Amino acid sequence: QKNSCVLPEDLKNFYLMTDGFQMTWSVKTDDTPMPLGSMVINSVSKLCRLGGSSMYTLPSAPTLADLEDDTDEEGNGDKPEKPHFDSRSLIFELDPCNGNGKVCLVYKHAEPVVSPDTEIWFLDRALYWHFLTKTFTAYYRLLITHLGLPQWQYAFTSYGVSPQAKQWFNMYKPITINTSLLSEEADSFVIKLDPNKVFKSKNKTPVLKKKPPSQPPGSQKSHTSMTSAKTSSLAGNSSRK
Repeated sequence: QKNSCVLPEDLKNFYLMTDGFQMTWSVKTDDTPMPLGSMVINSVSKLCRLGGSSMYTLPSAPTLADLEDDTDEEGNGDKPEKPHFDSRSLIFELDPCNGNGKVCLVYKHAEPVVSPDTEIWFLDRALYWHFLTKTFTAYYRLLITHLGLPQWQYAFTSYGVSPQAKQWFNMYKPITINTSLLSEEADSFVIKLDPNKVFKSKNKTPVLKKKPPSQPPGSQKSHTSMTSAKTSSLAGNSSRK
């Protein structure tokens, strides 16, 4: 009522279920938990409008509308028209992104009457706009899919995520950060496993025991006669004693 606009139906249903959303998760390094992922949807009371107030407390300080770059090309090709910080658009902050930018709910046509059509945009720290999704539901899916990893919104910019954030992506979301590779080679992330080779029964070859070399029959007879002669001589010596 204050801003003479109506929430989109999907966002309205979200706020009817819960007044905002916040979820953080950590990783353990050297047995010490380190906060990593953060997923935030501001509550209704924190849906602050951007662009109307001054950035500084100094008198005659510039507003976001004063700092807007009017040299940006609007709506060329397939690129949607960018939001404006002045009265042409209504912009509300959905996620402060831990200081890395702002995810915003944008009513792009606010004059003469606020249009019910909304989009979700990302405003980086250099005050450049980057389109994310057309609906809140699609953005919410993106948020969950990217696990709230640091700077994940920059994956939808022309300059991408930072090298440090890319390391976390390679660890937890390798397919997301390598979308170009995935589009070029669909099987690049598929584990190619041949069950015929893995579960193939290996026929063990029997180990042949070596037989001692057979002696000729003549040597066996001589050996037997020598043994019997030694036995008879030993018997004769014992009888003499």
